[in-house]
Amino acid sequence: MRAMSRPRMNPPTVFPRRPLRVPGALAGILILLAAVLFAVAAPAWADLSFPALSGRVVDAANVLPATTRATLDGKLAVQEAKATDQFVVATVPSLQGTSIEDYANRLFRFWKLGQEKKNNGVLLLVAPNERKVRIEVGYGLEGILTDAVASTIIQTTILPAFRKGDMPAGIVAGAEAVLEILNLDPEEARQRAAGAPAAAVGDDGMVLFAIFVILVVVILLIIWFGGGRGRGFSVGSGVGASSSSWRWESSGGGGSSSGGFSGGGGSSGGGGASGGW
Repeated sequence: MRAMSRPRMNPPTVFPRRPLRVPGALAGILILLAAVLFAVAAPAWADLSFPALSGRVVDAANVLPATTRATLDGKLAVQEAKATDQFVVATVPSLQGTSIEDYANRLFRFWKLGQEKKNNGVLLLVAPNERKVRIEVGYGLEGILTDAVASTIIQTTILPAFRKGDMPAGIVAGAEAVLEILNLDPEEARQRAAGAPAAAVGDDGMVLFAIFVILVVVILLIIWFGGGRGRGFSVGSGVGASSSSWRWESSGGGGSSSGGFSGGGGSSGGGGASGGW
């Protein structure tokens, strides 16, 4: 009896990997878009120098009288002792070329404001030279000190005094308004948050949106033209290209604390509001 022969199997076809090629004209467009993207985003990637966390009031721009600093520091200390909320007021002489949203968030995380497990920190930051102010809120307080509530405090309490040239009055009034919100009954705080008008998108939000749009356009162009044949610009070949990571933490000057006061290990995800005058 003849044995049955097995069907002959053809070896699988192996297609050589070819580098992704982009037409020369498109390559120029992509390089231009990349240059624009880098120019827009570069300030956010740069290292910043921050003042030392010398107390609950850090007046690096020297706009507050000594008596005002002492009085305000006392109120913030009482709040921390009573509710563990760590509220710091700071003024800086320069934002060093970045937006107040970026500077405030990075300063907040550099100082580690708020308790580590509660993230209940607040930063009121004023940049007199750029005429900008921001209330940066820790994760744990975003439910009561919402973006809308922070925006209302800035627009109705802080900025009117700033526009009159009375910066100390605006800072003190803004800090007291924040303290009032932090000490509300939780239900009343939620009601105020629900009734506050929506906060406007800051400059930093618009920049990030523009960066996102540019990235989407670049990716779509690469996908659309990537399979083209002929002469062109080689974007890359194979898989596994390495990428560099950006450090968002500052290596800037000044220690994180001095004089026995320091942050509690908290952080912020960018919640809060900004304004200008």
